[in-house]
Amino acid sequence: MTERFRNILLDREGAIATVTMNRPERRNALSLEHLEELLACIGEIGGDGESRVVILRGNGPAFSAGHDLSEMVDRDAGFYQRLFGVCTEVMETIQSIAQPVIAEVHAMATAAGCQLVASCDLAVASSEARFATPGVKIGLFCTTPMVALTRAVGAKKAMEMLLTGEPISAAEALSAGLVNRVVAPAELHAATRTLADRIIASSSYVVGLGKRAFYRQLRLAQSEAYAYASGVMCTNAAADDAQEGMSAFLEKRRPVWRGT
Repeated sequence: MTERFRNILLDREGAIATVTMNRPERRNALSLEHLEELLACIGEIGGDGESRVVILRGNGPAFSAGHDLSEMVDRDAGFYQRLFGVCTEVMETIQSIAQPVIAEVHAMATAAGCQLVASCDLAVASSEARFATPGVKIGLFCTTPMVALTRAVGAKKAMEMLLTGEPISAAEALSAGLVNRVVAPAELHAATRTLADRIIASSSYVVGLGKRAFYRQLRLAQSEAYAYASGVMCTNAAADDAQEGMSAFLEKRRPVWRGT
């Protein structure tokens, strides 16, 4: 699959698929072509039966500098609609596939790059990472990054980032809920893999069911969310892996997952 792409690399190691943004000379700026490749790659991983966790990372001096401004000057409305439409599809695909997607953030994640981090299910950051939505400084408010950002952090912190455009540190991102953990740069990849391995230890069927339910219930009022979640729990309880997991717990043994 990697040979089909110019802007990303795909590596599979067991149940983990690692997608690496590979435009270091452009700080992994998200051109339309780059976004289309991310969409195709993540969508295909979502459809395979082998990968159970996805790690999204970047090569070079930045995780991602956001949209590629060099292709956004003097374009017509159709181009902008296509660009932001594909970007939205990428963010929604990350959350719609069954596999959890973990952002491994080693450096700056700006604008749509910050949106990528906020859209991932989990994020591990180097202590050297920074996060910003600086569009306001160049006359292009980070409106689409705002959608993901406001669903990951509190309203006041999101508004501060959007209105000032100033970057926040990895420690601030952790406090705000944008990332799950912050580690020393040398420990970043190992920490991300440890998190992925913990997810892989559980049933792929149950993880996928839970991920879908998580995002759907967020959109519902509390009473509707409980009604929906109760139905999911009933489906889950009757599944092979739930029966195996409960039996294994009672019998004090390790479960053997079937993925059903």
